[in-house]
Amino acid sequence: MHIQTHTINGIPHIVYLNARISCLRKNIINLVYKGHKEGGVPMKGYAMLKIGESGWIEKDAPKCGPLDAICKPLAVAICTSDVHTLWEGAIGDRHNMILGHECCGEVVEVGELVKDFKPGDRVLVPAITPDWNSLEAQAGYAMHSGGMLAGWKFSNFKDGVFGELFHVNDADGNLAHLPSNISPADACILSDMVPTGFHAVELADVQFGDTVLVIGIGPVGLMSVAGAALRGASRIIAVGTRPKCVEVAKGYGANEFINYKDGSISEQVLKMTQGKGVDRVCIAGGNCSTFEEAVKALKPGGKIGNVNYLGSGEFVTIPRVEWGVGMGHKDIRGGLMPGGRLRMEKLSSLVSAGRLDLHPEITHLYHGWEHLEEAIFTMREKPVDLIKPVVVLED
Repeated sequence: MHIQTHTINGIPHIVYLNARISCLRKNIINLVYKGHKEGGVPMKGYAMLKIGESGWIEKDAPKCGPLDAICKPLAVAICTSDVHTLWEGAIGDRHNMILGHECCGEVVEVGELVKDFKPGDRVLVPAITPDWNSLEAQAGYAMHSGGMLAGWKFSNFKDGVFGELFHVNDADGNLAHLPSNISPADACILSDMVPTGFHAVELADVQFGDTVLVIGIGPVGLMSVAGAALRGASRIIAVGTRPKCVEVAKGYGANEFINYKDGSISEQVLKMTQGKGVDRVCIAGGNCSTFEEAVKALKPGGKIGNVNYLGSGEFVTIPRVEWGVGMGHKDIRGGLMPGGRLRMEKLSSLVSAGRLDLHPEITHLYHGWEHLEEAIFTMREKPVDLIKPVVVLED
């Protein structure tokens, strides 16, 4: 069979047209950004106006420093933290601050000292973007560079990613190239849910053959289940009630389940383990009183890793007797997810290699900016079939 191929300047016309479309698209991006940069076109973003109120606003586009990048979002995801921030005022009042910290993007501009990224590159964007030359980073806690939790910059200390453009500090240290076999929607899960859920597993120091309790199997807890399984846990007991989350948790490696509505979590755990308790606990949900249940369920010498954002409450409760009157060798550690490029590259390699499937996390998929507010309110209302809402802006 002979198929005739038309050419333009010796190039097959399909290849030529695709190249022209790609070039035109990049030119449009650059022109739009130039307009923003010069003040010709205000940038739109979805913002927290004050505690309990949100809406679309116009702001000046962010400026690019010599080590930084300006990106546009390709897809964004809504986090429970956005709910805590907007409606609970968990980090204090913020006025006209663009929300969002979970996304993947396309580079629009880079500073003159950026070496590894250029306009047009598709990138993974971690929710935590440390300053890698800080003393905290040198001490091994880059997520706290500049002060406690200060590596969390998006929608905390500066505008977030729910805008037409967003700023990334230390681009070479924080961005990572998006692998071609990972979709923008799945890439959003890599920005926060995977590194946070896995960090609970790291903090709990899960070892081969451990019995692990995962409290909370929302999108973060599901990644804790997956991380515990990848680290070699032989028995994973998951705490949750929503059928969709239970179904997905089974797929990620959970063996048994506890319904907290049926009574004390720790009492159910002790019954299931013949009074021994578990080796490790990953806390990815609950509230300040959850620590009491975790300590009671833990063996002496066990470890607790918490990544749950405690949006309210003054104190965390630790039971004196079950903590061995202070001497039970029951370690409690809580931490903000590590950010940065290396973390993104390593975690994305698990997805690229087929070791970690992120698609089950995405239960509510939207297309277009016009659905962003709906996705945010869906996260607040938390319907029974919800795990994670994602808004794709450009495939």
